[in-house]
Amino acid sequence: MTGPSGIPLPGNRWDLLDGRAPAEQPDVTVVIAHYEQPRQLALTLAALRSGTHPAARLQIIVTDDGSTVSPDVPHGVELVRQRDEGFRLAAARNRGAAHARGDVIVFLDADTVPEPHFISEIVRLPALAPDVVAVGRRRHADLAAVGPSEDIRVAAERRMLPEPGWLSDAYRGSRNLLDADDRSYRFVIGAAVACSRRFFEEVGGFDESFDSYGGEDWEWAYRAWLAGAVLAHVPTAVAWHDGPDASERGESRMTKNAETLRLADRIPVPGSRPRGIRSAAADIVVTAPVGASEAASFVSVDSAVAAVPGSEEADLDAVLAGSGRFDRVRIRIELLRPLRVRGAGLAEVVERVASEGLRQVVVTSDEVPVLRVVSVRAERRHRRWGRDDLFPDAVESVPGVEALQNEVDVEGYLGGWW
Repeated sequence: MTGPSGIPLPGNRWDLLDGRAPAEQPDVTVVIAHYEQPRQLALTLAALRSGTHPAARLQIIVTDDGSTVSPDVPHGVELVRQRDEGFRLAAARNRGAAHARGDVIVFLDADTVPEPHFISEIVRLPALAPDVVAVGRRRHADLAAVGPSEDIRVAAERRMLPEPGWLSDAYRGSRNLLDADDRSYRFVIGAAVACSRRFFEEVGGFDESFDSYGGEDWEWAYRAWLAGAVLAHVPTAVAWHDGPDASERGESRMTKNAETLRLADRIPVPGSRPRGIRSAAADIVVTAPVGASEAASFVSVDSAVAAVPGSEEADLDAVLAGSGRFDRVRIRIELLRPLRVRGAGLAEVVERVASEGLRQVVVTSDEVPVLRVVSVRAERRHRRWGRDDLFPDAVESVPGVEALQNEVDVEGYLGGWW
């Protein structure tokens, strides 16, 4: 297999690129989502024109979500529009990305004004390693009285508003997402994010069923994570949002609840999915051993599902195809031969695969492989690059996981005496 150009990174180790820069500045497409914000758009466009990234390598696309009056853009800036059919930020971003020619795509909102070095800083990592999804530092200021000719750094500092503490704390606690995990999608802010065009196309665009405020960036970031994204926060890539964060604007509990409910069906990881109600998407799946009898297959799958909270039975071919409910599976438990699972040992292996950055753990019984626990995120990276050294593997025996040597007693298994 031939991997993409660029540097393959193990785990989430974007820090291995510290001190490195692309041999030449990449071609970049900036997609700016806009709706009825002419003053703020003028600030953002002026800031991009005065930035340090070479103008010859910068494509700027304004994608308008149905403003009453078409936005006025200067020569050299491309404009794409869609009809006003409600809040369609996801669709607007996709429409802009469809016209991208750059190797790296940067998403900005019209009310988020970049500092001069913003583009050069945020594209460095994706230009070196195309798996990286880089999120900048979104600061806040009252920019109502700021003109396009002013230095945004000076003007914004004088009018600075508080940064959301929950986000700053998350970046600090995760060492700028170096210690990202399955729920770090919550710290990817779509108003200031960059990734390679190739990776964006592989993940697929933003989910256009999002037709009200909030959540489309987190849903996309979770799919990107499952596709093997390396998440990185770049604090030197600063863009100033005109006005306070939603949490400071007094966002209603009803609005936040609506967003959380939309995401609960699309992001099935614990902490995001329903606690008891079945999510629309599967998270951990157990697939049956090939060639086993119906009874042996039943006991094998049922005991494994019972032992691993949040898991469910699935057909391996459907899971590998990513069809239906299985388009965002996080962990696969592939049963290789008839077995029975007792106790918490298998659940602990699943947790280790998820939390320790393993690609797979092959579990043995009497030194014979009986199942393997696979991280879909790690597997996607492995397949993309054709490399075996980006995530570690392990082979081990696990208490409570035993191969079945004889025909099973299904009645005894269900009744509890076998």
